[in-house]
Amino acid sequence: MAKQVPTSRLARGTKLGAVAASSVIRTQRARLSMRGRSDAVRAKMAEESMIRTTEQVVMVLGTMKGVAMKLGQMMSVLDMDLVPEAHRERFQKRLAVLRNAAPSVSFESMRQVIEDDFGQPLGAIFAEFEAEPIAAASIGQVYRGTLHDGRRVAVKVQYPGIDAAVRADLKNLAMFRRVLQSAMPWVTPAVLDELRLNMESELDYQAEANTQLQIAELYAGHPFIVVPRSMPELSTTRVLVSEYVPGKGFEEIRQLPDAERDRIGEIIYRFYVGSLFTFNEFCGDPHPGNVLLADDGKVAFLDFGLFNRMDPEHVQFELTCLRAAAEDRAEDLRELMIQRGVIDSPEEIGAEECLEYVLAASEWCLIDEELTITPELASGAFLLAVDPRASEFTGMKQQNLPPEHLFSRRADFLTFGMLGQLGCTANWHQISREWLYGEPPVTELGKVHHGWLAEHPPVAPKKPRVRAKKTTKPSTDA
Repeated sequence: MAKQVPTSRLARGTKLGAVAASSVIRTQRARLSMRGRSDAVRAKMAEESMIRTTEQVVMVLGTMKGVAMKLGQMMSVLDMDLVPEAHRERFQKRLAVLRNAAPSVSFESMRQVIEDDFGQPLGAIFAEFEAEPIAAASIGQVYRGTLHDGRRVAVKVQYPGIDAAVRADLKNLAMFRRVLQSAMPWVTPAVLDELRLNMESELDYQAEANTQLQIAELYAGHPFIVVPRSMPELSTTRVLVSEYVPGKGFEEIRQLPDAERDRIGEIIYRFYVGSLFTFNEFCGDPHPGNVLLADDGKVAFLDFGLFNRMDPEHVQFELTCLRAAAEDRAEDLRELMIQRGVIDSPEEIGAEECLEYVLAASEWCLIDEELTITPELASGAFLLAVDPRASEFTGMKQQNLPPEHLFSRRADFLTFGMLGQLGCTANWHQISREWLYGEPPVTELGKVHHGWLAEHPPVAPKKPRVRAKKTTKPSTDA
């Protein structure tokens, strides 16, 4: 029988504590055994110790699911520079487990969840139901089934006891930080607070089904984006039923020719980032497990447990800041952030530091030329912005980004990370000018998208039409 998810705070905390303890012991042993050794041998031993610690953290993240698994998914998307280059491929394969093949729970246990929530046998709800899961979500598994009317459906089912597990994770956040920082020093209080604010909302599949249906209707008939229609009438707190969309997963997409990957990358960028500035709402959980290339060439987007609708005023603030950064208006940018309360210690932050900090995170979409996004470029920008080990921007890192903006910036970073995993090339600034400045599209996808928008006009604030000056292309050796 498959091992169940540990749910008590003590059991889950003990797992993390064991990693911390073994990491400390391993480090002490490594230091003792290094005495009298050559520099090359010491470096090799330190490298091996770090790899063992990091892989153990990955193993614990995968078995714990919940908040811990969400952090692991962020690691896998952003390709953090946690291990030496020679071991990067092996480490990424371990991380892929977190997004594609989390440890499974027995079908009988999952079947019980469905029957308990519906109050009737599985056969009364589904004409067919495949026992083998087709995907793993952060807090559940996805199965394929057929309704009695013949419709093929995807059925997302929560792991039994995962609600208690997630709440235990949330109580253990302080311990998470102490333990996981050995491998992920960017796990700051702000990152954990953002997870605390949003993770528990993922436990309500009925609410997610309602959200997903609204988004599916919003994008109905779109030329290259598809959101499977959920069926709230057949969904419960722990079971979400939606139409089944066959297609290629992310690893298959990565093997496609450059031109096709670039096309898919632009679609991903438009959906996860463009939606915020077009509709004042966005999916806050971009990662490879939530994207499929459908058989008809459209890109299907899945999983809407972390979905956010922003106040148009907050969206406008982000647009105004991005325009100021694109135009090198450092003083204006600093003043905007002071007024919004992002900078609460103005005497410590100069205009240039403020501008350079924003550009470190967002310059990839603010330079007016083609740019190939690499995993190193994406993770480098993320670590530079949040990693306390980096000496740059120490003043900005101590400021307080309001939660609504932290959520949108996280989505932006994770989208950047996905594009890096695909190695996409585009003039991202030319695409973003559609929402930054209200300019007409210049790409073929943009023209088709705006043709569709003309029939589905969003309510959005008018944007000034100002050109950003051309800047020097940054190095991709981040």
